[in-house]
Amino acid sequence: MGRLLKLRTGIHIGYLFCCLLLIVRPLAAQTDLLASMTLEQRIGQLFIVQLYGSQLTEAGRDFLTRYQPGGVVLIGENAGTPAEVAALVNSFQSTIIGAGGLPLLVTVDQEPGPIRHLEVGFTQWPTPALITASGETQLAFDVGAATAVELQAVGVNMNLSPVADLETNPTNPIITRRSFGSNPEMVGPMVAAYAQGLQANGVIATVKHFPGHGASVGDSHTELPVIDLPRERLEQVELAPFRAAIAGGVEAVMVAHIWYPALDAVPERPASLSPDIITGLLREEMGFDGLVLTDALDMDAIDTRYSYPEAVRLGLAAGVDLFLSAHIGLGAQMQAIDSLAAAVRAGEIPEERINQSARRVLAAKERYGLLNWSPIDPVSISIPLDKHAGLIETLFERGVTLAVDRDDRIPFSDNQSLLMIFPGTRPAVQPDCAPLRPDARWLSVPLRPTESDVQTAVVAASQVDQVVIFTENAGDRREQAALVNALPAEKVTVVALWSAYDYWLFPDVAAYVVTYSPQAPGAPAACRLLFGVNPPRAQLSLEGVFQRP
Repeated sequence: MGRLLKLRTGIHIGYLFCCLLLIVRPLAAQTDLLASMTLEQRIGQLFIVQLYGSQLTEAGRDFLTRYQPGGVVLIGENAGTPAEVAALVNSFQSTIIGAGGLPLLVTVDQEPGPIRHLEVGFTQWPTPALITASGETQLAFDVGAATAVELQAVGVNMNLSPVADLETNPTNPIITRRSFGSNPEMVGPMVAAYAQGLQANGVIATVKHFPGHGASVGDSHTELPVIDLPRERLEQVELAPFRAAIAGGVEAVMVAHIWYPALDAVPERPASLSPDIITGLLREEMGFDGLVLTDALDMDAIDTRYSYPEAVRLGLAAGVDLFLSAHIGLGAQMQAIDSLAAAVRAGEIPEERINQSARRVLAAKERYGLLNWSPIDPVSISIPLDKHAGLIETLFERGVTLAVDRDDRIPFSDNQSLLMIFPGTRPAVQPDCAPLRPDARWLSVPLRPTESDVQTAVVAASQVDQVVIFTENAGDRREQAALVNALPAEKVTVVALWSAYDYWLFPDVAAYVVTYSPQAPGAPAACRLLFGVNPPRAQLSLEGVFQRP
């Protein structure tokens, strides 16, 4: 709690000041706007839809004109260069405004780490566990802020990030490498700070996947996972980062398609359709009054069990404000909106329930100035990639972690002879690190070393005092583990250039360094730690490194 208090009252005063500035119009003005809208327009505000293609099609134009949804989500096939994305967003916004509708929430999955839909011309941020390892909430805020700058430049005003799921199950098929870490006390402040960085720079943050996806063994894209953990455990672990984000002012929460028996006794009812979890837990117990949105309703956890209109009606009854559709055809989206309007007119759904969620959407759009849209000039877009590359270098300098050092050998003594073994696919490792130890010997090996490569390394290792070997996803390339285990463990230091869990395959090595993410600055940052330029100050953010299943 002390760390969160510091985060909220210390380094992010600028964010809090920004929040005050975003209180723009009294509630009466919002009510007037709502009253001026037709029922269909109010219902439309509850939908975030996906329109296919890198350009707006005639079918998409007709849909925006007639149904006027509250938002659109960009996926990979909508992406392109920054200029192309901005032109596409301009076409979305100008079409709906020209039809008398309100400007759109324009959303995207642009997480730090491997999940991002905007790539060409945008920064590829390291995995968030690296940020957490640094222990610096200011860095988390800065990454959120930098991400917002890039999104704002192309007209995106809502990010479906950050992931607040904890990496408590390292074999999780969907959350691993997307999580900020495994320890809720470390992760909560980082998630909150990242969200604040987004929002202080005009982009709505969405914390996900409530109430926590990290412990699952299934993937909700293909099945309905079950997380059967006691309520006490969920309160202490899974829910903690969400509480931190809510306390930090996050605007939106995305709810998971997972069944939690301890939170909802109805068999196999996903959280995204659960009144107990959305209204009972999130709204009433946790006090969240922002936007609640579903994970994509085309995922198999939902669409193999419910029709799209049925899922929407159940979600509305549960307390959902926004329904996300990532791969649902326009016909099905039309049917869902039409059926909702018909149900209201038939008295099956109270009109005030529609108004309640529409009012939240409009309020968020007002707070972020989204109701006053102006087009972006694609020609003048400037993404500060060089500046953000410098921030990435700082992340590695502060986050690369000395996870194991059995006899305090790090930093290496200058009078010890040294062999450096690195993957031939990472040729920059040698020129990046060699100036720090000009006397070191170097050996390049393939990502899948042969028996001959192993023997060459064994002979070279026998001639030196210390061996450093760089690995990259050894769990997927067991030949790397064979090489490491063929060397004398008491003189081996491993630097894991991607998966932190390489350690599972050679737990007896003398020292182990984690970079968390494969970007180029990781290797030189690790070398500066090994050779005493940087002190080992980071804290391991993935406790599963020492908990092999």
